[in-house]
Amino acid sequence: MNHQILEENIRGLIEEQQLKLGYERETVRLYYPLESLNHLTESACTADEMQAALEKFATTVRDRFGVLEISHNEKGRFCIAVPEEGNEYVHQHLHENPFLAELIETVRQHGATMEQVLSVFQKYSTQVHVQELDNGEFQYLVYFEDGKPDDYRYCLAQEGHHVIYHRYAPSDYVDFGF
Repeated sequence: MNHQILEENIRGLIEEQQLKLGYERETVRLYYPLESLNHLTESACTADEMQAALEKFATTVRDRFGVLEISHNEKGRFCIAVPEEGNEYVHQHLHENPFLAELIETVRQHGATMEQVLSVFQKYSTQVHVQELDNGEFQYLVYFEDGKPDDYRYCLAQEGHHVIYHRYAPSDYVDFGF
């Protein structure tokens, strides 16, 4: 099981939350389907095997994230609860991500347009993939073709006077069938 990718994903999700909402010393709960965890850990576990693997993972990151609480339901949805100490650790060791910070600030603005949001991507790379979607939920798929500044897949939609986004790991984007 590859722990590094999962640890980076947890850190990235907490960093994104802190950029959006600000930092509060509190427990953060992250939810993952089993398929996502199998991709992130480069494994092919059943739910019970993943539970055991995540408990082992929790011991390897205890000095950074504190004591993680790991649980899952009968449908294979996992919850990783990162305690206050872990949330604080991420805050103190925040990776500077000017792209994500600017993207969040842009979509936060009332009246933001899709063109303004797309220009944020284009500011950070000349290798931006923009694809129109016709799935009833999102209008565009956007990502950096060379994986820089990140490798996520961003699904964008204009909702009234706001642009919303969801970001997915590449394998999750494929799995969710958008």
